[in-house]
Amino acid sequence: MISLANDRLREKVTVFFESGANTEILRFTTAGSVDDGKSTLIGRLLHDSKAVYEDQMASVRKSRVNRSSGPIDFSLLTDGLRAEREQGITIDVAYRYFATPRRKFIIADTPGHEQYTRNMATGASTADLAVILMDATKGLLAQTRRHTFISSLLGITTVLAAVNKMDLAGYREDMFLELERDFCALAKQLGIANVQCIPISALEGDNIVRPSAQMPWYQGPTLIEHLETVPIPSGAAAKSFRLPVQMVIRPDATFRGFAGRIASGVIRPGDAVLALPSGQKTRVHSIATYDGDLPQAHSPMSVTLRLADEIDLSRGDMLVSPYDPPRVSRKIQAMVVWLHSRPLELGRSYLVKHTARQTKIRALQIDHRININTSEQEPTTQLQMNEIGSVEFESNVALLFDPYSTNRTTGSFILIDPLSNATVGAGMIQEDSSAVPTGTPKEDEVISAEIVQSQVLPEDRYQRHGHGPAVVLFKGPPVLAARIERTLFLQGFEVQHVSAGEVSPSALLDIAHFAQKVGIILLYSGNLPDPIRAHFLASEVEGRFFDLTAPGAVPDDEETIRQTLAIANSLRRTSI
Repeated sequence: MISLANDRLREKVTVFFESGANTEILRFTTAGSVDDGKSTLIGRLLHDSKAVYEDQMASVRKSRVNRSSGPIDFSLLTDGLRAEREQGITIDVAYRYFATPRRKFIIADTPGHEQYTRNMATGASTADLAVILMDATKGLLAQTRRHTFISSLLGITTVLAAVNKMDLAGYREDMFLELERDFCALAKQLGIANVQCIPISALEGDNIVRPSAQMPWYQGPTLIEHLETVPIPSGAAAKSFRLPVQMVIRPDATFRGFAGRIASGVIRPGDAVLALPSGQKTRVHSIATYDGDLPQAHSPMSVTLRLADEIDLSRGDMLVSPYDPPRVSRKIQAMVVWLHSRPLELGRSYLVKHTARQTKIRALQIDHRININTSEQEPTTQLQMNEIGSVEFESNVALLFDPYSTNRTTGSFILIDPLSNATVGAGMIQEDSSAVPTGTPKEDEVISAEIVQSQVLPEDRYQRHGHGPAVVLFKGPPVLAARIERTLFLQGFEVQHVSAGEVSPSALLDIAHFAQKVGIILLYSGNLPDPIRAHFLASEVEGRFFDLTAPGAVPDDEETIRQTLAIANSLRRTSI
């Protein structure tokens, strides 16, 4: 009888852990100005969602430091450093983990002080969503604007704006609506597509886990409800394969492998890979790990690849997809967050740490800096601490990179002072054409067209898909986009939808070019600036661009679906 009970218990535990393993993870960061209540919010969130152990609560209750008016100072659940508890501020990034039945969460509690901007950028660099806090009694502050701008710069397109301390504002609806209007205007200016504003009181627990009885005028989701249901952006595994080589492993004459952490994409034995910067092509023989060979690996796994051919690779080189290789150049254009008291100097040599490669680099020109208060571009010759600007660099050795909007890992870097070894700046490589050198490139700056040229012809893809490629632009909510994509898919079309919230308009040019190469129909829901629309009409997809966004062109959703289906069917009759 006892044995049967143990078996049932073991079965329940197994089912519990297996269900947890399949639960998706949302990584989010908290940001905003100092004393807006970020640590208190996270502490309250952990407490009300039953994610705090009894010994942790006992420790907080016994703490001699208590800055709240209530019996519990929730900020002490995240502020672990002694200096943080004494001063009542967050200094370093604090990571916390909790789960609900619907989703797992990794939280990065970041500092609000301007002098700790680097820590805020660190916490936001891996986040899918940013929770931007605002004090309802103070409004939109300069540091709130700075953190929102950095969040957008780091590729975060989904933001939850939490208007905190509503208890001090008397739970007034007009104050919340005013802040909601101001923040939405800022988000629109920064290109943040998905914004949800929620009035809360982290100290009192209003609208954190349960709806607030003090604010019956607010009918939206609570903070935890939004975090549980907000769509999570597609991960790095869905992007083209990138493996920066960190180490060559050769324990004996029978084994030679290239170890590293997969930055993006999926790899399997037999897949073709391109070695950069040498440009040699080969295939993956096997994927080795400590526990044995794997049938496949994906980002962000750390693996060792054995190749079918003996080719020369060393630390800092990269194994990539031969069908969609990264850019290779000594010159890059990047948005830089300057983190050091000594300003960025033109012409001075720094060390750049980019993926597994480290080399010397110098700033050639500062195109502009960003005015945090107005988001306007201003001319300058240097960047001071915590300033953000667009800078053109030249490195001693060619870098292998993608635009940051395409790949966070291969599109980012840090700058190091070679004398003090201090990290002085963080950069996000931009996607515009100025990042690619003009004129006659050097041998180490390009990939031979013969190497990367596909051996699958457009006619072959037409025969496989049964239709030609196209880009269709339309307006409408996410539900309409999903319906159109599903309708075309069920009709046998190779189709993919992207929205303005997922990619910038300028990034769409690269995506459309790739869609043209592989012969699929690309659906894009959103508006395009006139210059980019003109580019599409001129040549980008060779006349296969269909714009349904003109005023009065499409009267309703059903007509949009009908016209898109008609366009797709016409591609079946079009020769390549």
